[in-house]
Amino acid sequence: MFGDKLVQEIPHLRRFARSLTRDKDEADDLLQATLERALAKKHMLRKPGSLRSWLFRIMYNSHINTRQKASAREIPMDFLEDSPLVVSAIANQEQQMEVNDILAALYQLPIEQRAAISLTAIEGLSYREASKVLKIPQGTLMSRLFRGRQALRRTTGEDIVALRTGPTLFRVK
Repeated sequence: MFGDKLVQEIPHLRRFARSLTRDKDEADDLLQATLERALAKKHMLRKPGSLRSWLFRIMYNSHINTRQKASAREIPMDFLEDSPLVVSAIANQEQQMEVNDILAALYQLPIEQRAAISLTAIEGLSYREASKVLKIPQGTLMSRLFRGRQALRRTTGEDIVALRTGPTLFRVK
């Protein structure tokens, strides 16, 4: 039962891992570490809590811990090749370039802002849920979202309201 629910969350976890690491291989490692930790600590999951939020929190904390230990290194740009985002219609070259520009701008944000935007805009968590995942006050989350969106606006010239993996890529010009 727990395993089945865990398997259902893997696509969401993979997307969040990619948004945190900016590297496919590192994201896979982070996903594996998260799943291992979740299985080992499943007794700590509170029943009324959200499994997805709990898993996101484990992943974010694991990433921060790993990042603090690792030295800074060059980040490859191959994350754009197999983007997890899907647009509502078959993308023409111009639309795909716009999506790539948005993703590149997102990956240039500081990790705190990128995590806040990824959890709310891509994964669809409420501000309350996202602030719990990141273990920050809701006001701090909203501030990070504001600064992240401002930076995206400056970089892309557009206001990114929500990036969804579903049928639509929302933008407000």
